[in-house]
Amino acid sequence: MTGFSGKIDLPAPVRAAIACLEAHGHTAWAVGGGVRDSLRGVTPHDWDLTTSALPDETSAALAAYEVHPTGLRHGTVTAKIDGMALEITTYRTEKGYTDGRHPDKVDFVANIEDDLLRRDFTVNAMAYHPERGLCDPFGGQNDLQNGLIRAVGDPDARFTEDALRILRGVRFVSKTGFAIERQTGYAMRRQLARLEAIAHERVLEELTGILTGQYVGRALRSCADIVAAVLPEITPMFGLCQHNPHHRYDVWEHTVRAVEAIPADPALRWVMLLHDSGKPHAYTIDADGVGHFKGHPHISRDLAERALTRLRASNALREQVCALVELHDYPLGQEEKIVRRRLARLGEEDVRRLLAIKKADCTGQDTFSIHLAELQTTERLVNAVCAAGACLSLRDLAIDGHTVRALGFAGPDIGRVLRRLLAAVVDQTVLNQPDTLCALAARWKENEHV
Repeated sequence: MTGFSGKIDLPAPVRAAIACLEAHGHTAWAVGGGVRDSLRGVTPHDWDLTTSALPDETSAALAAYEVHPTGLRHGTVTAKIDGMALEITTYRTEKGYTDGRHPDKVDFVANIEDDLLRRDFTVNAMAYHPERGLCDPFGGQNDLQNGLIRAVGDPDARFTEDALRILRGVRFVSKTGFAIERQTGYAMRRQLARLEAIAHERVLEELTGILTGQYVGRALRSCADIVAAVLPEITPMFGLCQHNPHHRYDVWEHTVRAVEAIPADPALRWVMLLHDSGKPHAYTIDADGVGHFKGHPHISRDLAERALTRLRASNALREQVCALVELHDYPLGQEEKIVRRRLARLGEEDVRRLLAIKKADCTGQDTFSIHLAELQTTERLVNAVCAAGACLSLRDLAIDGHTVRALGFAGPDIGRVLRRLLAAVVDQTVLNQPDTLCALAARWKENEHV
């Protein structure tokens, strides 16, 4: 057990839970991510405890609080103390991982060190007690200080037990910027085939966590082969030189830079990861040695559809990502008339998303700064048009379908008239006023021109 000279300021509910358990003759420690993040100087999102008490003993010791049996098979109860939910798990060891993900058997044990031995990485295998300090049998504190992600004990054994730990390691790289310790990295790669047995939903969750991390670029560069094991759509991008004056980097390096450059919204990060995945399949080179990628947005959209369908992404995420991937090269314009049309067609939300995508794409190209200046012009126009409350949708028109029907139109013609009126208002050829719109529609009716 390694000594620890500093102190972690445990939240009052955590201290209360430890005090209650120990007043009933048990031992208890704060454990896992709360300890890790506190030592890093990061405010933890939640706190977990581990204890020598069995689940029913934990419930009895915390009888003054709200306690729920949330995972009795693994010795876990959840206590709510002063509004904070605490997962409290009995010290345990795990045996047999037939499915490569979950233990076949859990044995409750009497000491904290045996419990920490079953955990994935050293930085997660530390526990803290308000009086006894840090319990760190595997050097997690030292690895935190050195920025290393190291498996507890035999790394092959850890990834054989639970293959999802491979992706979780990459996620820690993205979250912390740490490097993967060499032997741990070798073992992760030796065990990659085991990821095939992991539920697609869990893979998607880890990939999204990787993509939204602060150090996503470091994770994608250092662990591209690991990510590709579960997302083969990215492999053809690796090392593909673009031979194009608009691109300084190969397709993969451009992609990574574009992912880094966009806000850490899950959908936007997925868009940037896959927006150029179709380039290897569309690549041609002309007589002057210049590379071209005609039609790559549509191919990229198909690859994104395939990947997110396989990973069982929600319909909302899949549809949004695929639509934006296909539109990522769609020009938004630097003239108010064009910008108004784009806003009318796509809506403000998607226009702003496309602006973010195009800015990130330009940043990833790192060639012509004038393109970023053009996008800034577009953004100023978008802001001005939206601030002015311009009519950009059918619901903003000064007349509706009932009015158009009263003018003598019927069936599909009603919708066609409304759309034509909207187009005229968007282009500012007519004012969005009831009398003006009715007069124009009546003229179309008279001329039988809808």
